[in-house]
Amino acid sequence: IAPKNFTIHGLWPDKEGTMLQYCKPKPTFIYIKDQMLDDLDKNWIQLKYPQIYARDKQPLWEHEYLKHGSCCQKVYDQNKYFSLTLRLKDRFDLLRTLKIHRIVPGSSYTFKEITDAIKTVTQTDPDVKCT
Repeated sequence: IAPKNFTIHGLWPDKEGTMLQYCKPKPTFIYIKDQMLDDLDKNWIQLKYPQIYARDKQPLWEHEYLKHGSCCQKVYDQNKYFSLTLRLKDRFDLLRTLKIHRIVPGSSYTFKEITDAIKTVTQTDPDVKCT
């Protein structure tokens, strides 16, 4: 079932505009449990996988943590990395932001109208792609 709101793709640390990935030392991914599992399953949906498999094997979250979370492990351990990601999603509630700017499903808007609305909360130019 497709989500009715924006979901998380990832949280990518960068250094002076360069996205960091696969940093050393390679961390060990620890399977997520309890409330964090429920929160991630609701907000960072692993759409490529059946839900039961995704919750059990956690392929997307493991991939994202090993690829990008590895680059901030000196500051954020795995639990803090995922907690921060969830907090940022709540802080930058894009669906609510677009509604505030009268951008709603079913109508047409310019790319600039959409990016300008998002920039009001992120304070930076969003990386928006159309498909």
